[in-house]
Amino acid sequence: MISQINMLSLFFFLSSSFLILFFFRKTSALHILNQWFLSFENRLHLHQSFKIPRYNLHSQENSLYRKILTYLDSLPSVEDSDYTNLFSGPNPSDIFLHLDPNHTVHDTFLGAKLSWTNAAAAATGGADALVLRLKKKDKRRVFRQYFQHILSVADEIEQRRKKDVTMYVNSGTGEWGSAPFRHPASFETVAMDAELKNKVKSDLEQFVKSKQYYHRLGRVWKRSYLLYGAPGTGKSSFVAAMAKFLCYDVYDVDVSKFTDGADWKVMLMQTTAKSLIVIEDLDRLLTEKSKSNTTSLSSVLNFMDGIVSCCGEERVMVFTMNETKDEVDQAVLRPGRVDVHIHFPLCDFSTFKILASSYLGLKEHKLFPQVEEVFQTGARLSPAEVGEIMISNRNSPTRALKTVISVLQVHSEGQRLSQSGSGRNSDDNEPGAVICRESVHTVREFRKLYGLLRLGSRRKEESYSGPIEKEAPRI
Repeated sequence: MISQINMLSLFFFLSSSFLILFFFRKTSALHILNQWFLSFENRLHLHQSFKIPRYNLHSQENSLYRKILTYLDSLPSVEDSDYTNLFSGPNPSDIFLHLDPNHTVHDTFLGAKLSWTNAAAAATGGADALVLRLKKKDKRRVFRQYFQHILSVADEIEQRRKKDVTMYVNSGTGEWGSAPFRHPASFETVAMDAELKNKVKSDLEQFVKSKQYYHRLGRVWKRSYLLYGAPGTGKSSFVAAMAKFLCYDVYDVDVSKFTDGADWKVMLMQTTAKSLIVIEDLDRLLTEKSKSNTTSLSSVLNFMDGIVSCCGEERVMVFTMNETKDEVDQAVLRPGRVDVHIHFPLCDFSTFKILASSYLGLKEHKLFPQVEEVFQTGARLSPAEVGEIMISNRNSPTRALKTVISVLQVHSEGQRLSQSGSGRNSDDNEPGAVICRESVHTVREFRKLYGLLRLGSRRKEESYSGPIEKEAPRI
C-alpha cells in the first residue's frame, strides 16, 4: 500500500514537472503549436503582407520607411518584443526604444491585430525593409486609416525632436553611419562680425521659406555655400552653427571613401531633405589629379547643378577650402553651383575683442590699446591660435593679453624680416558674395616661432602657478 502511494506521488511529481516545462518554456509544444497554427493560417491565405523598403527604386530613402520606424519605436509593445534596443537621448534621462532587426512587434488599430517585422537586408534579398502583416478581412476596413494614424503620430514625434540634429558619415561599404550631432558651436559663439552673421542668418531663413519661389523659377530648391580661409579661422564651427540654426541633419562627405562616380551619385541621392551636405577641402579635391578624384569631382558638380540635382530638394551644400579661391577654376564656383562665398580671415582687432569677451569675459581692458596697436602693424593670428592662448591663461586675463601681444610682436617682426607684406585680396569686391573683412593670407612661416614662444611662456608660468592645462578649441 505504501509503495503504491509512493508510486502515485512520483507520478504526480513527474506529471507536474512536465506540464510546467510544457507551458512555460519557449521551445515547448505550446510554442510549436502556435507556430504551426500561424503556418496553417498562412496556408489558408487569411493574412496579407506588405513590404516597405528603406530605399526606393532610385536609391533614395523611402520617407515612409523612416516615419513607420519612428512610429513603431514609440509603441508600448516594443518593450515586450525580443531583443529591443535601448538608446539614450540628448539628455541622459531620456531613453529610447528601437526594434532589433529580424524581430516583430504587434499593434492594434480599430480592433484589428497587426504585426510589423524589422526585416534586415539578408532576409529580404535586398535593402532593409519593414513588413506589415494583417488579416485580409481587416485590410479594407483599416488599411488607409491605419497609415494616416502612423503618419500623424510620426509627425508629432518628429516635431518634438526637431531640435535634435544627426550627423551622417559615409563608410566604405556604401552606407551612411550616424550619430547625434552635439557640436556646441552656434551663431552666438562664432567669432564673426555681427552684420555678416545677420546676413547669413537672413539668407538661410529666406531659403527655408522659398520653395514655391524656386519652383516658379524652374529651379531646384537648394542653396550652396563656399567657406574659404586659412586653417583655424572658424569654418567648421560655422558649419555646425548653420546646422543648429536650421535644425538640419549634417552629411559629412569623406571623399577618400568613394571609388567612382556611381558611388557618389548613389550616396548623395540617399541624403534626406532638410540636410546640410558638407564637402571639406574642395581645393585639395581640385588639385589632386588621380582618376578617382577626377570622377568624384565630376559627380559632385553634377549634383550641384546637373540633372542629378533634381533628385533632392531642401538641401544646403557647404564646401570648405583652406586657401584663397583665386587659384580655383572659376567655372567650378560660378553662380548656380556656389551661390554664396564667405571668406574667413585671420584674427584682427575687432575679432580679437569678440574672442576676449567669449573666452575671458572682457569687454574692456587697459591692455586693449596695446593689442590694437600691434594689430595695426599687420600682425595676424588665426582665431584658433588666439583662442588657445586665452584658454591656457583663462585664470589670468592680463597674462592672456600679454601673451597675445608677445606672439603678435614676434609675428610682426617675422613679417618685416621676410618682407611678406599684407596686400589686399580682390575677393573683397566680388559682386553678389557675402565676404568677411580682409586679413593677411598666411602664418605658416610663423608657426615654429609661435610654438617655441608658447613653450617658453608655459615653462615660466609653471614655476609659480603649476602646470597649465593643454586644451585647444575646435574651430
